[in-house]
Amino acid sequence: MSLDQVNAFYEVLMSDQLIYEQYYNQCCVRGLFGIWDWDKAKIVNFAATLGYIFTEDELDEVWYGDESGISESSSNLSQIYQDTSVFLV
Repeated sequence: MSLDQVNAFYEVLMSDQLIYEQYYNQCCVRGLFGIWDWDKAKIVNFAATLGYIFTEDELDEVWYGDESGISESSSNLSQIYQDTSVFLV
């Protein structure tokens, strides 16, 4: 299931600082007032380079917590996504 791919991608991302830095540099643009703009297409493509295959819609489903079909642990990924600044300190 592709949602499992999204979950697995974020688990690796959160456990490997080097991969996270690559993700941040390739998929995020810092906008005005320090607001981060995450490019979903770039995230999907970056994940594919690591062997994780999913769509932007599936990424949205994990980010925003569509509870149908997402395990309890994966529903927390939307919070992890919001807290991704931990490696940038």
